[in-house]
Amino acid sequence: MIKLYRHALSGHAHRVELFLSLLELEYELIDVDLMAGAHKDAEFLKMHPFGQVPVLDDNGIILWDSNGILIYLARTYGGEAWSLGSPQEEAAIQGWLSIAAGPIASGPATARLVTVFGAKLDHDVAKARAATLFETMNKILDGQSYLVGKKISIADVAAYTYIAHAPEGGVSLDPYPNIQAWVSRIEALPNFVGMQKTPLSDAA
Repeated sequence: MIKLYRHALSGHAHRVELFLSLLELEYELIDVDLMAGAHKDAEFLKMHPFGQVPVLDDNGIILWDSNGILIYLARTYGGEAWSLGSPQEEAAIQGWLSIAAGPIASGPATARLVTVFGAKLDHDVAKARAATLFETMNKILDGQSYLVGKKISIADVAAYTYIAHAPEGGVSLDPYPNIQAWVSRIEALPNFVGMQKTPLSDAA
């Protein structure tokens, strides 16, 4: 069985859990106690040299980096429904994976790190980056259902969690109706699983 080492409040881990569920794969969740430093012990570092979650163990194939795991799962188990498509389509998907690792991570994800985990980061800068990102995304989603056109892809899976949970970091989605509709479409998918919620931040 596939094993997913994760933390319940990690959006990076959740995007992998979500995709495993959408693919209808059997998997075991193994919680890593980040507060106790379990991700930095010697055994965990054998799986992930940087000591982070998630880590995927697919019957002895050990993978880390959430976006890399999404590519692996799509290619291994996704079939036609989750194909990366033509070279042009794959390039577009890769572009969004870069957005997930860049503006999403430094914007809504970082804002949430401040409010949920008490990270000593610049909350105002993170919220400003989130707003800039969301303004652009809202325009892109005007007239198209998903980030790479009409068909859902791992681009959407990679982007979903931290955007859906942006209000927990004090970033409202109210000004962005197209993003809200996109979030609702993903949450309506068969086998959707959400991430554990935390109270909304009033630090808007």
